[in-house]
Amino acid sequence: MTVTVAIDCMGGDYGPVVTVRAAHEFVRKHDDVRVILVGLEEKIHPFLENTGESRVSVRHASEVVAMDDSPALALRNKKDSSMRVAINLVKHGEADACVSAGNTGALMAISRFVLKMLPGIDRPAICAILPTAVGHSHVLDLGANVDCSPEHLLQFGIMGASLVSAIEHKDWPTVGILNIGEEDIKGNEVVKRAAELLKDSGLNFVGNIEGDGIYKGEAEVIICDGFVGNVALKASEGLAQMLGTFLRQEFSRNLLTRLVALIAMPVLKSFKKRVDHRRYNGATLLGLKGIVVKSHGSADVYSFTNALDRAAEEARTGVLERITQRVELQHPLPESA
Repeated sequence: MTVTVAIDCMGGDYGPVVTVRAAHEFVRKHDDVRVILVGLEEKIHPFLENTGESRVSVRHASEVVAMDDSPALALRNKKDSSMRVAINLVKHGEADACVSAGNTGALMAISRFVLKMLPGIDRPAICAILPTAVGHSHVLDLGANVDCSPEHLLQFGIMGASLVSAIEHKDWPTVGILNIGEEDIKGNEVVKRAAELLKDSGLNFVGNIEGDGIYKGEAEVIICDGFVGNVALKASEGLAQMLGTFLRQEFSRNLLTRLVALIAMPVLKSFKKRVDHRRYNGATLLGLKGIVVKSHGSADVYSFTNALDRAAEEARTGVLERITQRVELQHPLPESA
């Protein structure tokens, strides 16, 4: 099976200087992929490699969604933007997935408008991988939905479990709900009701998980509303940056600490690689009738290539079909759905 990925080359902080180079790296890594580079042709062509690679093509788009554009403006006024053209390629079956490092709000709005929702799913959710002490966890929602009902959280659990089952080949991944305590009586009414629904869902629900449980790896899928998830994510990123700053300050304090840093360099490099956020780049917009992956706006070539890998793997493993099947098991859909 050949997987075709449409790339919004104009999105992110660096545009084609990163996205086009990452596309070539991605194609070199995989024999079963094609890429369609979407954006301003005159901006893309200087970064194309003169290899005669037939699996790389260019699709011109005359507009660009800026990082500070409002979602409404991007949706209504920029119908030939690189972001929208790339998503349209997924809609029309010319691409199996789309990857963009552009404006998150615009990407969500355009994707939902163009692709629509899967049957039985009310809202899309942003799902990303976070490293843990025992591997990694998939966490959703990370910002798409500030207010959620218990039913929405149940749907997030179904989508997250289906995703992990597909790409990690796990039949029964563990699912937890982020809460302020492990006891059933803790949390607000929405979370408590969602926990009841999850218990009866047939998912491998392991109960409430506190914030520190994310990084202990207490569940393979952790669900929460977008407000809580985004705060947890940003707090984690800030903590990681602070610890990195502290380490650099301490190791550069004097001649002795610099010598210690030199001796400890292999351990520090190994530690940095283990927690390198670039390895986990690529957040999936779950729930849409198409695969859309959001890369971090400041992604470099290595990081953006990992987002492309994620999109291709989701297409290969039939994530959308798995979600649909699981939703139907939960709530059988009418024949017309």
